[in-house]
Amino acid sequence: MNLKVLKEYEEGKDKVFVLRDIVEIRIPRKKYEELLKKFSKEHIVSFSEDKRVVNRITRRELVFVTRESGIPLIGHSAFGIIDRGTNLLQVRCMTGCNLNCIFCSVDEGKESKTRKTDFIVDPDYMIEVLRKFVEFKGDNVEVHLDGQGEPALYPYLTYFVEKLKDLKVETVSMQTNGTVLSEKIIDKLEGNMTRINLSISALSEEKAKILHGKNYPLKHVLNIAETIANSKIDLLIAPVWVPDYNDDEIPKIIEFALEIGAGKKFPPLGIQKYIPYRFGRKLKKSMSFKEFYEKLSKLEKEYGIKLILRPEDFNMEKRPKYPNPFKKGDIERGKIVSEGRMVGEKLVVARGRSVAVYTKKKVGEFVEFEVVSAKDNIIVGVEK
Repeated sequence: MNLKVLKEYEEGKDKVFVLRDIVEIRIPRKKYEELLKKFSKEHIVSFSEDKRVVNRITRRELVFVTRESGIPLIGHSAFGIIDRGTNLLQVRCMTGCNLNCIFCSVDEGKESKTRKTDFIVDPDYMIEVLRKFVEFKGDNVEVHLDGQGEPALYPYLTYFVEKLKDLKVETVSMQTNGTVLSEKIIDKLEGNMTRINLSISALSEEKAKILHGKNYPLKHVLNIAETIANSKIDLLIAPVWVPDYNDDEIPKIIEFALEIGAGKKFPPLGIQKYIPYRFGRKLKKSMSFKEFYEKLSKLEKEYGIKLILRPEDFNMEKRPKYPNPFKKGDIERGKIVSEGRMVGEKLVVARGRSVAVYTKKKVGEFVEFEVVSAKDNIIVGVEK
């Protein structure tokens, strides 16, 4: 933890430290003053058992996932590494989002009704574990930074992306809403980041605010799109097509992408279909895949560009999956190490995996659970 970037102040009964504008560390003031007689400020902030760590954006409890925490970086869908059997590895360094999009597939943002806890992974720990996956996968590996939230909020983003050079991966890409990016950050990412998938779902100020929230900075995001397009980083604009909300915006977004020069090496656009996921936000209307692809096909002919994308457009190919010690139906036992990502869930460590278990037991206790899902090394269990 780099304490040089800390801000500090007092609020109510708490002594508050802020790390990199997003991590808030709260210690009861009386306890802090008592500890200060024996320890340095840095020691207290790092090791005090009385502290609360909070995500300043979402106001949720924030769990630091470090090597010392003993929390594995495989097994959970919210953080760590996800391997779906290709040469692309999804890397999730942090949860939490600064927007509240009406179509969010994971119900993120301050107004979330299902997300309870946020996670942030130490960058050096992530690099250490990721190295094993890259070596397992072989050549031509892509590391794709995505997550349940906004990846660019990760306070160690530029450092982490630079460290990826040591792993000699072929492609480094990131999914982002672009709101917290700046010319300075783009400059730092240039040379280390291969492609940015930028979510822009409307060019109309009014419709953008309906889709993303009243504080959505559309002009800033459009400027960032042009900045990326003019850099050495490839730009893919990735709107979500939400029926009855932005039907008329999709052609405008296509024209914007072509005008600014998106897609130097990869496709300029990756239009996504709104899908009402189980734990995501539900809207009244969604398209069938048949209707969606018919509409894309029509737009392809109109603009003369490829919009129906395939894995090979991104040099994706099948590769063996990292070994999974679990299968559906297994009965296992593990220790609860923290609150879970979702309401009613705990984070359990078992057989070298982080497991999401639905249980009423408390942190520190052991729980026996049945594995109800083990697809792609993402393990979910229910207490027996």
